[in-house]
Amino acid sequence: MKNKNLSVLLGAAFLMATSAIGPGFMTQTAKFTKDMGATFAFVIAISVIMSFIAQLNVWRILAISKKRGQDLANAVFPGLGYFITFLVCLGGLAFNIGNVGGAALGFQVVFDLDLTTGAIISGALGVIIFVSKNGSKIMDKMTQILGAMMILLIGYVAFSTNPPVAMAARETFMPSQINFMAIITLIGGTVGGYIIFSGGHRLIDAGIVGEENLDQVNRSAMLGIGVATIVRIFLFLAVLGVVTLGHDLDPANPAADAFKIAAGTLGYKIFGLVFLAAALTSIVGAAYTSVSFLKTLFKIVAKYENLFIILFIVSSTFILTVLGKPAKLLVLAGSLNGLILPITLAIALVASKKKSIVNEYKHSQILFLLGWIVVIFTAYIGMTSLKSLMTLFNS
Repeated sequence: MKNKNLSVLLGAAFLMATSAIGPGFMTQTAKFTKDMGATFAFVIAISVIMSFIAQLNVWRILAISKKRGQDLANAVFPGLGYFITFLVCLGGLAFNIGNVGGAALGFQVVFDLDLTTGAIISGALGVIIFVSKNGSKIMDKMTQILGAMMILLIGYVAFSTNPPVAMAARETFMPSQINFMAIITLIGGTVGGYIIFSGGHRLIDAGIVGEENLDQVNRSAMLGIGVATIVRIFLFLAVLGVVTLGHDLDPANPAADAFKIAAGTLGYKIFGLVFLAAALTSIVGAAYTSVSFLKTLFKIVAKYENLFIILFIVSSTFILTVLGKPAKLLVLAGSLNGLILPITLAIALVASKKKSIVNEYKHSQILFLLGWIVVIFTAYIGMTSLKSLMTLFNS
């Protein structure tokens, strides 16, 4: 039983981490490093702290209440769960279209396949996992293996570029500039939308819930943030080492260019493998978590859960390969996805004080107060971002 729990705890942690580490994660990290240099270390540090606070609050309340995000929301305010589900599924679909595109790019770099063929293969691989009745177990192993592979490959490139670590460490604590939009972007990319629920829902599915399992939930949550943070830091250092030497990165694909400059053709192939692994794990994570929001609201989804996960992956692949990317809609959906974090975190914090939901459990007052600070900060910056994007959408 202990080994089974350990496997699920690791699976939940890596599911959360690899859901965060998608193509957008890599591109954002490379772009911000190119634009901000060593001071991006401060942005990473602040976003990690806020992501940790958000995730620990949400996972603990999910475990104590034994309710998934949508059911927790409905318990706080009837009908709210349906609204949250709509936002999560919309954002999950938008990001999954990008994940399929990222996987296609990875296949192109590694195997020289055209993008359409790569996209179809990517979707097919995701489908194969959930054709099996043991899809969740296969997903656990896949995310752990590919997650470890990403850490090793990016770590190799990071150390090969000989980055200015001392400068980055100094900027972490004494930044020469502060970019709030970069902070909110990183928080959204780490625990925004469906991502913050991915591992928590996996634990509920496995029955690792209740106050007696809270220590295990805490460890899994911290491991998930830790894995995402290690990958982010390694990727930051890899790109920093390149830009510090005066190299100008291709704005169309700054991460790929950084890897190529750092380690030549080998580096470019490593980038392809990392991008492919990041995209494939994110495809699985987005589909699994989005459908987990539907299955307690609609009985047919609960009955045929794996089938609906497959349909979610097929839909994402179809939209990318046949219809293309509806750019403005994807940008707007991504912005809405960023707004989900303050809403869902606020719901968890309100729920933590309701005896009808958590019974006699006493939530940490420190986590509670810090959680509201994250809610206020992310809501303000998120609304500011949404106004700008609505202007873009209407132009």
